Amino acid sequence: MTGTPNARAEGEPRVLVVCGMDFEARIAGGQHSEVVYGQRGTALGVAIERCVKACAGIISFGVAGGLDPALGPGAVVIATSVRDETDGVSTPADPAWVIALQEALPQAVSGVIAGSDTAVVTLADKAALRDAGGALAVDMESHIAARVARHYGLPFAACRVVIDPATRAVPPLAVAGMGSDGRTDVGAVMAGLLKAPWQLPALMRLGRDASVAKAHLLEVRRAVGQHWGVIACTH
Repeated sequence: MTGTPNARAEGEPRVLVVCGMDFEARIAGGQHSEVVYGQRGTALGVAIERCVKACAGIISFGVAGGLDPALGPGAVVIATSVRDETDGVSTPADPAWVIALQEALPQAVSGVIAGSDTAVVTLADKAALRDAGGALAVDMESHIAARVARHYGLPFAACRVVIDPATRAVPPLAVAGMGSDGRTDVGAVMAGLLKAPWQLPALMRLGRDASVAKAHLLEVRRAVGQHWGVIACTH
């Protein structure tokens, strides 16, 4: 899906924002943003490419799974590079854009973000991914956005907020509830709870972590401004 929540003046720079879920897209929207969300893998890449010609840069924005045990829910991560776990290729973020984000978000940590085609949910898988490339966090969109940006020679950045820390596994029902349209499939979660009610405490804890992450995501969006630091990366 794509969206342009607010009209923009002709000729003004526009940032293509890549998200996974609809709540991320609602936060990301703005006058100078084109938002792509709600798709996975190859379909997401195609959707990004449809919008890429008119944009000044691409930023991956939303929540992520924590890989560094020091990062709790709500921790803000600015990518210095994104490592594609499908092929091991790393795409560096635009240096000027990274600096602009760091100045806007002094509380953030900077480092590698991993991109995975599948959800990374177990403690063992999180630890293995951390050990493999030193990534601070992982999500399912940044590597695809980075791939398209690299292909088209566009400035790229990624800014993510930790939702599930490295020290907590993600309950299987949370993954089952990730709808293909970027929305939470509440029906699937409720049906799953009837079969696996023991997952309820972990789901409730994840819900609390999600509330913290969403609040910090809103703070990040306000801090970076309508242009997402794009002025720094239009070179």
